[in-house]
Amino acid sequence: MISITHKNYSLRKAIATATVRVSRPETIQAIRHKQIPKGDVLEFARAAALFAVKKTSDVIPDCHPLPVEFTAVRYELGVTEIVIQAEVHTIYRTGVEVEAMHGATIAALTLYDMLKPVDPDIEISSVKLLSKEGGKSGRRQSAAGISCAVVVCSDSVSAQTKEDTAGKAVIEQLEQHALTVGFYGIIPDEPDTIQRTALQLSNDGYRLVLFTGGTGLSPRDVTPDAIRPLLTREVPGLMETARAYGQERTPYAMMSRGVAGFLNDTLIITLPGSTRGAVETMQALFPQVLHLFKVARGFHHDQS
Repeated sequence: MISITHKNYSLRKAIATATVRVSRPETIQAIRHKQIPKGDVLEFARAAALFAVKKTSDVIPDCHPLPVEFTAVRYELGVTEIVIQAEVHTIYRTGVEVEAMHGATIAALTLYDMLKPVDPDIEISSVKLLSKEGGKSGRRQSAAGISCAVVVCSDSVSAQTKEDTAGKAVIEQLEQHALTVGFYGIIPDEPDTIQRTALQLSNDGYRLVLFTGGTGLSPRDVTPDAIRPLLTREVPGLMETARAYGQERTPYAMMSRGVAGFLNDTLIITLPGSTRGAVETMQALFPQVLHLFKVARGFHHDQS
């Protein structure tokens, strides 16, 4: 079973369908009028689907157990076919596509079992995923036109007594979201230098600037103190989200003093200096943070 610990909790939905075909219209009419000897086949199949959704991880080895927050089973009866639709919702780290497909499949098998005494030629013709929402694949954001810069704030890396790994890891994370880094720099933990760098990158047209390092509590950790006065519009929810995400993985995330916000049209985010902390912050914020650029464009358009 693969690890999903790096993923965020989010609302995830999936709808799957299965189609059951009968050999004659009389079978459908018997279903409608509840004349099948084994009972109300649609309600039996609905109950079986509900059980199946909740038990998916028990029978599919690589599926993670997850909280099922909502399940609905619907039917569309045609002349000689029954289309089953299973819809499943969860708030969790992984999606519910397999749960929805499992529910639809078991509903179809239940119909097959209950109808075969009156219609031996019944068949299950298809099972497919109709739609899914949520998670990163459900929240794709366009990265077009977003120029990025990564700045490492570190006395030791600047003095070349230590190799940078956090900045390079941040660049790798950006590339995973089809974002290109046009500037990569290393500077010491000096407030004036940090501010000059932020202002210069903003003036140069960079839309996203990530500073890594200097967000802790040591005397030389001054990145948030240098960046905050420059922000024309702070976005506190970004760091609240990052700290909450990190706190689930380490008890020390609450000590990060990172800040985030806009310097005119430039979004600046300050990340921890540890490689793990920087990567986890990226995982907490991307790709959904890219939506801010769409919102910001609308804001500036309204103001013009």
